[in-house]
Amino acid sequence: MNNVRIENVKVILTAPGGIDLVVVKIETNKQGLYGLGCATFTQRIYAVKSAIEHYLKPFLVGKDPSRIEDIWHSANVSGYWRNGPIMNNALSGVDMALWDLKGKIAELPVYELLGGKCRDGVALYRHVDGSDETQVEQNARRLMDEGYQYLRVQMGMYGGSGTEDTRLIASVISRATNIQAKRSPENRQEGVYFDPEAYAKSIEHLFAHLRSKLGYNIELIHDVHERVAPIEAVRLAKKLEPYHLFYLEDPTSPENLDWIEMIRQQTSTPIAMGELFTNVNEWKPLISNRHIDFIRAHVSAIGGITPAKKLAIFGEFYGVRTAWHGPGDISPVGVAANLHLSISTPNFGIQEWTPLNEQLHTVFPGCPIVRNGYAYVNDRPGLGIDIIEEEAANYPVQGTIPTWTLARTPDGTSAKP
Repeated sequence: MNNVRIENVKVILTAPGGIDLVVVKIETNKQGLYGLGCATFTQRIYAVKSAIEHYLKPFLVGKDPSRIEDIWHSANVSGYWRNGPIMNNALSGVDMALWDLKGKIAELPVYELLGGKCRDGVALYRHVDGSDETQVEQNARRLMDEGYQYLRVQMGMYGGSGTEDTRLIASVISRATNIQAKRSPENRQEGVYFDPEAYAKSIEHLFAHLRSKLGYNIELIHDVHERVAPIEAVRLAKKLEPYHLFYLEDPTSPENLDWIEMIRQQTSTPIAMGELFTNVNEWKPLISNRHIDFIRAHVSAIGGITPAKKLAIFGEFYGVRTAWHGPGDISPVGVAANLHLSISTPNFGIQEWTPLNEQLHTVFPGCPIVRNGYAYVNDRPGLGIDIIEEEAANYPVQGTIPTWTLARTPDGTSAKP
């Protein structure tokens, strides 16, 4: 690869799934040879785009793309202050594109460069929601019929905030459990309101119902989404222990990680943490002290494939498994990166899956195939994903802040989303 050089770095903004995506395209001096990476920070797409175009592009042009480790580290420290989500996503787009390029030059899929397959398909979990226990059960059965063996179950989305009318506290909790959500004061601020105490009281009812109806042959996950006070997270993890969760996700916020030790001391409910982390070192004490069971990383937020692979290896030493974040706000390029990591990682746990619509398949040829609850990557060189820029241009981004991030508790206090 000594004669291959980076010639251009492009940023492509597109929203084929209705969610703003950021894709990086690294072009080389070899005709038709380029790599793609995901740099999606959907609430800050223009900041990421600017960081790439004004800082990383001049830094990269002329460099040898084979030197992934050197480029990652030198780019990471080039701004002196580091580890923020904007620059990490920008760096991730570059990092994934370099891995994609290396695979294309080697004529191998990225998973082969990462050590080869550890399994033939990647087990997925899907999201299940509903307005009450019965509706959650019905939606769960539908996905079970499609072959899914792992489900993340919520009732009224995160914290019982509901999905229909974000101006009002959803009545989902009281309908489902006779637990009344708190009233709000007059002239309250706009936002997505939720009642953390009422939500926490309702979840035990949900799992009691699901286990009585679905049994224990289906693996169930629940996402707290940092929506409760730390002491309530301790109580919730203890109450859910009899229902044998596959894991309880993000029971506290990154600002309250010291409470994870208390949860671990009082319950055997498995814990997944880290969706909001932006530095692999944030997992270090949680893993080495055996406080968590699953690494819940948003791969682009920590800087891409290079740090994610190292994090997975570190977790393997302690029996901690991976559960890469797979929401709708990562591009199919990022989805492919998740799957290449998952299929080549011995301590893989589970992979979150958000279905890709027809428009995404059109813009991004080579999307993974899903059958009976498993995802299968193709064997094309690199990440196996391409982008048709003309099609991407048909789906302009909005560049606005999503309403779900504007969370508030009943008295109107701004809360963590």
